[in-house]
Amino acid sequence: QVQLIESGGGVAQAGGSLTLSCAASGRSFSSYGVGWFRQVPGEERGFVAAIGGSGRQTSYTDSVKGRFTISRDNGKKTAFLQMNGLKPEDTGVYYCAAGPGPFTSSAPYTYWGPGTQVTVPA
Repeated sequence: QVQLIESGGGVAQAGGSLTLSCAASGRSFSSYGVGWFRQVPGEERGFVAAIGGSGRQTSYTDSVKGRFTISRDNGKKTAFLQMNGLKPEDTGVYYCAAGPGPFTSSAPYTYWGPGTQVTVPA
C-alpha cells in the first residue's frame, strides 16, 4: 500500500551536509514508521535512523547521533534525513523503509525504496 522513492543523495565534502528525502505514495503514510538504512558494497544493510508515525519518537545508530536528524511531514507524505558533519564513513546507498513501527532493524519493514547514493570523499 506504500511506495517509496529516495532523493537528495550526491557528493558532499567531509564536514558538509546533505538532506535526503523519502517520498511516499499510497494511503495511510502517517500510520507507518520510517527507517533509514545504509548499505556499502559487500556489507549488509545497516540501521541509521527511524521515526514513528507521528514523528514524536526517533532513534539513531550511535555513529550518527548528534549529526543526523530524521523527520517527517505527513501532510506531504515525505520523510527526511538531515545529515550534517558528514564523514567518509557515511558513504553508501541510503534506503528508506516503512513498516508498522519505528524499528531499528530491517526485517520488520514492509516497504523499501530503491535507494540514493551518498558519497563523502576522504
